Amino acid sequence: MMDVPTANQSRTPFPQWAGPSSFHTPLCSPLPGFQHLNLGSPSDQTPPCPPPGQTSPWSPYSCHPGACGSILSPPYVHGTQSPPYTPGAIPQFVPDAQERSTVQQSPNAESRYGLDPELLPSAVEVMADDRAQWEGKVFVSEPFCPLPPLPTTTCIVEDGGSASPNAMRSTSYCVPCDGPTALLARLPLATLVTPLAKQNPIETPLPVCAEEVCVKGCRWCGASMCAAVSWEDCGQRFYCPFCGKLTEVPWQDYQPTDGVGGARLDRQQRPELHMGSYEVLHTRQGEAAVLLLAIDVSAAALRCGHLEFVTQQILTLLASLLSEEGGASWSDVRVGLLTYDSRVQLYDLSPALSRPHMLVLAETEEEMQLPAREGLLVPLRDCIDSVTSVLQLIPQFSPEGDDSTGVPVELPVKAGLAVLQTLACPGKLLVFHAAPLIETGHAQTSSGFFGSNKTKSIFQPPEAAVSLAKACVRQGCGVHLFVLSQQDVGGAWPGHVPYLTGGELYSYNHLQGDLDRERFSRNLRRAVQAEVAYQAELSLFVSKGLRVSGCYGLFVPGPSPSQVVMATLDWQTTLAVELAHSSALDETKGVAIQAVLTYATRAGERRSRVHTLTLRCSPHLQDTFRQCQAQTLLTFYCKKMYCAVLERPLQELREELQTDLTEALASYRKHGCSASVSTGQLVLPQGLRALPVYVNSLRKSEVLLPGLRTSSVHQRLQQRCQVLRLDASASAAHFYPLLLPLPMSPANHEPSVPVEALRCSGASLHPGGVYLMHTPHTLLLWVGARVPAVTLAELFHVTCFSSLLSGEVVVRFQKSLDSPQKYLTCRCALQTKLPVLDNASSVGVRSLVHALDSEAPCARELLLVKQGDACEELLQRHLVEDKSPNGGASYADFLYHLHVNSVRLLQ
Repeated sequence: MMDVPTANQSRTPFPQWAGPSSFHTPLCSPLPGFQHLNLGSPSDQTPPCPPPGQTSPWSPYSCHPGACGSILSPPYVHGTQSPPYTPGAIPQFVPDAQERSTVQQSPNAESRYGLDPELLPSAVEVMADDRAQWEGKVFVSEPFCPLPPLPTTTCIVEDGGSASPNAMRSTSYCVPCDGPTALLARLPLATLVTPLAKQNPIETPLPVCAEEVCVKGCRWCGASMCAAVSWEDCGQRFYCPFCGKLTEVPWQDYQPTDGVGGARLDRQQRPELHMGSYEVLHTRQGEAAVLLLAIDVSAAALRCGHLEFVTQQILTLLASLLSEEGGASWSDVRVGLLTYDSRVQLYDLSPALSRPHMLVLAETEEEMQLPAREGLLVPLRDCIDSVTSVLQLIPQFSPEGDDSTGVPVELPVKAGLAVLQTLACPGKLLVFHAAPLIETGHAQTSSGFFGSNKTKSIFQPPEAAVSLAKACVRQGCGVHLFVLSQQDVGGAWPGHVPYLTGGELYSYNHLQGDLDRERFSRNLRRAVQAEVAYQAELSLFVSKGLRVSGCYGLFVPGPSPSQVVMATLDWQTTLAVELAHSSALDETKGVAIQAVLTYATRAGERRSRVHTLTLRCSPHLQDTFRQCQAQTLLTFYCKKMYCAVLERPLQELREELQTDLTEALASYRKHGCSASVSTGQLVLPQGLRALPVYVNSLRKSEVLLPGLRTSSVHQRLQQRCQVLRLDASASAAHFYPLLLPLPMSPANHEPSVPVEALRCSGASLHPGGVYLMHTPHTLLLWVGARVPAVTLAELFHVTCFSSLLSGEVVVRFQKSLDSPQKYLTCRCALQTKLPVLDNASSVGVRSLVHALDSEAPCARELLLVKQGDACEELLQRHLVEDKSPNGGASYADFLYHLHVNSVRLLQ
C-alpha cells in the first residue's frame, strides 16, 4: 500500500534471493509470503527504456495515469510455494530462518505474519523526501494549486490568491464533484483552519486594510471579499462564490473591470481583491485586555511553602516586562490582583493611595457583585509598587481556619470573571492554586471515574464547568491555571475551564527541585507574553453545493458548526472543519472555502482576519486520491475522534478508524488504481504512504485506549486537551515522534549539521548510542548500556554507565478503571538537565535541545531513560511502529490486516 517510489527508493538493492522478475509474479493469495516487501511495478509488462537523461513515463518511480499508486509486491519466498487463497481465511506463513533480515529487530517490532518492518512505508522517508523537495524554497499558493509541502516542512509561502497552507489546509486538494463520488472515496472531506498561524519571518507580512476603504463582501451571506469573486456589468456587481448571489457594489467602492467580466483595474492595489489572506482593521475600538493574578492563600497553600517562590517569580516577570525592549507597550497593560481561601480578597491598587486597600468578599456562593472601582485594574507602570508590596506580604499571611479539605478552584475563576464583567474588558486570568483539589457542583466522583463501565463519561466536563467556561467565553477571559501540588487522582480534574477558554493547565509536583522551578518560570513567562486574540469569533463559508457538517477542536460548541466563539485564541490553535455535499459542484468553477476570524488585540483593536482557500473539482476519484496528504488526514481524524470521546465508547471509535481506512484502501484499489495488480500486492496512494502508521498510532494513543493501564484519568484528560489544539505539524510530531541519534564524539559531529531522524521503533535503538525522543509535550533522552566512556564524559560528565544519574519515580494511582479493587502504579523517569561542558558534542546537543524546546507549546521536562531501567516503558509508548506496552498492534501487523480486509471487501 504505497504510491510511486521515490528516486531514493529506486536505489534500494534487490534481496539476494529475489530477482527483478519476482516483482511481476502474480500471487493467488494476499500476502502469502509477506516476509520481505519490495517495491514492484504495477504492470506485468517490462517498462520501456527511456531516452538518456529522462524518466520513463511508465517507470515504477514516476507517477503516471496508469498507476497513480505505488505497489508493494510480496515475491515468492525461496523454497516455498504460495498456498491457494481461501476467502475469509488469513493465510498462514512460517518464515525461513535463513532468509530473515540480518538487522537486529526489537521483539515488539516483529510481525506475527513475517513482514520485515524495515521495508514497510516509512513516515521518516516521506518527510525527508518532502524536505528535500521544498525546504528553503518558495511555494506559491495559487487558486487550484497542487499539493503544498507537508506541514512538517519549512518553506517560504508566497500568497498568489489562495490562503497559505499554514492557515488553511485541505484533506484533498481536488474535491469530488458530487456526494456519491465522495462517498466512494471513503475519505473525509475537510479543512484544517489555523486562523493565527505564524508566518516565516522572511515572508511578506499579512496586509492590513482599513475598514472604511476595504471593498465590502456579500450582503446576502456575509462572506468577506476575496479573489474568488467574479465580476459582472463592468464591475458594478459581483457573484459571491459562496452563496452564488449577485451583490451591488456601492458607488464609493466602484472601479471598472478589464472587459465585461474581467478583473478590476485596481486589483493589484487592493489586497482583498487578489490575495488569499488579509486583515481588516475596524473603526470600532474595544477595551484593552488586562492581566489578572489570583493567588491561593489558604492554610494548605501557606503550609506548602511555595508562595514565596511564586510571588518572587511574578515580581521578576512584571519588572522585566517594564525594563526590557518594547516595555512601553506592556507599561500600559492594566494589572489586577486578588487572593483567595474560603473568601476572596480584592486589592485597590490606585497610585493615589498611600498603600493598597483590601476588599474582602465573604459571600461567594451566590453570583458575585463587585463595586465598580477603577483601582481594581491599574496600568502596570502605575501599580508596580503597590503590586510589589502586596506580593511581598502574601507569604507572611497567617492561616485562618482549617481548609484541609481544599478550596474549589472555580472560586478564583468566578471572582476574576466578576472583575472583568464589572469593568467590561477581556483579559488573561492566571490562577496559582496549591490547595487540594475538590469536587463541586455535579462533577463526577472518583468512584464514578473508576467504577463506571462507560469510559466515555470520564471525558465529559461537569455542567458547572461548562457554564463557567461559557461565561468566560462571552467576556473574553482566558484562564491559565498553575496547580502547584499535582494530584493524579482523587479530585475533580481542574483543566476543563482553562482549556475551554483557550488557556492552559500547568501541573507541578510541589515545585520540588530547581528543574521544576525553572519549568514554572518558563511557563509563567509564556502564559503572560503569548500574543493571543481575545473575544474571537470564527465564521466559515463554503461554496454553494457544500455545507459545514461539523467543526472539531477545543472550544465550547455552539448551535451552528459554521460559527465558533472562543475566549482567547493563540497562533497554534487549529480547528478541523468537516464538509459534506448538498448538491453537485461545477467542475469549471471549483470550490472556495473561507474562514473569517473577528477578534480583539491586546490593545483593544478590533480586527478581522480573512483566509480563502480555492480548490479544484473533479468527477474522477483518481484525482481525489492523488491530492491527499497523510499528515492532514491524521490531524482531522485526531480532532474528530478526540471530540467524539465525549459521546461514544472508545472501542467503537478505534474500530471506526480501522474500518474507514480499510474501506478507503479498497476504494482506491477499485476506483483509483487503473493498473493491473494481484491480490497479494499492497497499494497506497502517493500522498498516503504514511497514513497507516499514523492511524495505528492514533488508535494506540492513551486517549483512545479502553483501559487505563499505566495512565491516570488526569493524564488522559490533559493529553486529550493538549493534542486537540495542535496544528498539523505538531500533531504529526505527537503521533510519530522525532527520534534523533545524538553525536558520539566531536570528530564526527558539527553542531550546525542537522541530525537525520530514525524510524520510531526499538530496532533503531543501538546499545552503543544516545537518542533524543521529541514530541510537542515530551522530551526523552535514552542512553544505551554500551555507550563509550568518552561520549558519557562529553555529554554527562561521568566516566561509566552505572555512574550516570538516573532513576524513577513510582506513582501510585488510586484504582484501575477495569478493576476497582486493584491499584495502578506507573514508573516515570526523573527529569534531568544536561551539564554545560566545553566540547563540541555538549554544545551541539544542548543547542538541539534548546531549539526543539523553543518550538514546544509549553516548557517540557527533559527525562533521562537508561537502557534496562524499569521506566523504559515511558520510551516504549512512543515507539509507535512497535507493539505498544499499553495494548495495540505493531505497525507491520496493522498494515497486514488493513490489506487483507481491503482485499476481502472487493471479493
